[in-house]
Amino acid sequence: MTGGPVPAGPGAGRVVVVGDVVTDVVAVLAAAPATGSDTPARIRFTGGGQAANTAAWLAAQRVPVTLVGAVGGDDAGRARVAELTGLGVDCAVTRHPDAPTGTVIVLAAAGERTMVTERGANLRLSAADVDAALAGTPDARHLHLSAYTLLDAASRGAGLRALAAAHERGLTTSVDAASAAPLRRVGAAAFLSWVRDVDLLLANADEAAVLAGGVEAVAQARALTPMARRVVVKRGAAGAVWADRAGTLVEVPARRVDVVDVTGAGDAFAAGLLAAWVGGAAPVAALERAGELGAVAVATVGARPAG
Repeated sequence: MTGGPVPAGPGAGRVVVVGDVVTDVVAVLAAAPATGSDTPARIRFTGGGQAANTAAWLAAQRVPVTLVGAVGGDDAGRARVAELTGLGVDCAVTRHPDAPTGTVIVLAAAGERTMVTERGANLRLSAADVDAALAGTPDARHLHLSAYTLLDAASRGAGLRALAAAHERGLTTSVDAASAAPLRRVGAAAFLSWVRDVDLLLANADEAAVLAGGVEAVAQARALTPMARRVVVKRGAAGAVWADRAGTLVEVPARRVDVVDVTGAGDAFAAGLLAAWVGGAAPVAALERAGELGAVAVATVGARPAG
């Protein structure tokens, strides 16, 4: 895969993205970590956070996008907002002087990544923040929620309000299931009750296994359609599956690309999917756009498109 993201075109209306803004400390390891010793790596400090990454990739496709989030009153928070603004994201980001901006240490090796997380000011995101941001975006067409906001009790109210407010305003909605370990902690039944009847639920293979059981993506996607109107299961190098309540089932293979760093690949995938689907694309075209952006993301270090 060569070149940058393909513009989505004028059909995609404003997307409001709700969720985390963090600093990523990305270490691309030369080998498996040597416990108690040293492992060579390429290390980079960069902007991260599932919601912030998705917003950045949407902006790279020329989709009008507003990010609703929270940062600390520190240099890191100012830098994160400046980065996103520079990429074309409208930031409805609240600053909290008494909390640090979130930080994630990402260890990337052998096509996989492990994350160590301090959510920091992201825990301060509130329902009032969401309402204020939506009041300021009368042109919003779709709301996308990173489930990290739901998976922590401190920020859950903001996530639940985001989905409720979107419904009240007639926006379509999507949720990215975020991460398997916290999903296990809250339990599939609780999570699915929070996101019931969203227009689009995205989950990777591990997350889908938590939510639906089994290991086969088609069966998982179909099993989740009673809870969400449309379900996409991301399978990494094996491609992706779309299933919906109308009985549509689509499988699209992944693009072949040399993998450098998978950090943010799912966020880029989500942005491609949303840009196409909100713009009126059919499932096949939406999955193909998603795969295109995912391929761009894994070929570079870090979770964001090139500025």
